[in-house]
Amino acid sequence: MIRALFSAASGMTAQQLNIDNIANNLANANTSGYKARRAQFQDLLYQSMVAPGSSAGQSTVVPTGLQLGLGTRAASNEIVFQQGDFAATGNPLDLVIQGRGFFQIKRASGETAYTRAGSFHLDRDGSLVTSDGDQLQPQITIPATAQSVNIASDGTVSYILPGQTQAQNAGQITLANFQNPAGLNSLGRSLYAPTDASGDATIGPPGGTEGLGSLQQGYLEQSNVSVVDEFINLITSQRAYEANSKVVKAADDMYQQVNNLTR
Repeated sequence: MIRALFSAASGMTAQQLNIDNIANNLANANTSGYKARRAQFQDLLYQSMVAPGSSAGQSTVVPTGLQLGLGTRAASNEIVFQQGDFAATGNPLDLVIQGRGFFQIKRASGETAYTRAGSFHLDRDGSLVTSDGDQLQPQITIPATAQSVNIASDGTVSYILPGQTQAQNAGQITLANFQNPAGLNSLGRSLYAPTDASGDATIGPPGGTEGLGSLQQGYLEQSNVSVVDEFINLITSQRAYEANSKVVKAADDMYQQVNNLTR
């Protein structure tokens, strides 16, 4: 019964964490570029009363054994980098990556972070920046007098000045990719930082030979959270939490019966 209490308690803790993860996914259902996280769990150690394959006689072995598990624990909540839906915005500075890759962002600290959110703006110097004012890398500057801005699928940025018909080149947006994107560290604000698990960034032009996706101007990538799936997971976790709590109640009732034997 001691094992039952601890196993059920670990199950309740695991389901509570799972619901916390689901709540964060649902809260970011409308966050551009957000990638859902999927909680994963592992069973804990086992107490072997009879080890499988142990000797049962002079020439026979135990076929299955007797092992009792001690519950579960949270192992990870992996980032799911499935492509989100595209939403047309009509804003020429909104970009979406069709395929793999991340935009490179220079933070105020000087460090480079990475994001899938392609909502960009112009600062007072005409540089492309995020909504937090962090600069897109490599730096792209658009003159204040530019009448139109065009961003090609390969990341080439051009603009047309008043009285001119020939487009001027402002540079090229490059993308970064990682061997294991799920190993990136979430920083908040739709930003990620590389880790030893993700590996170093591979930089290249959109749609190039590095397997990076192409850019589409005037669109934003929506969150890849499926509200329906998350609600199904929420109901399942709720029922699992309830079942574990009933195990705790059952084990407690059994203890009560044992205590009453001495009365």
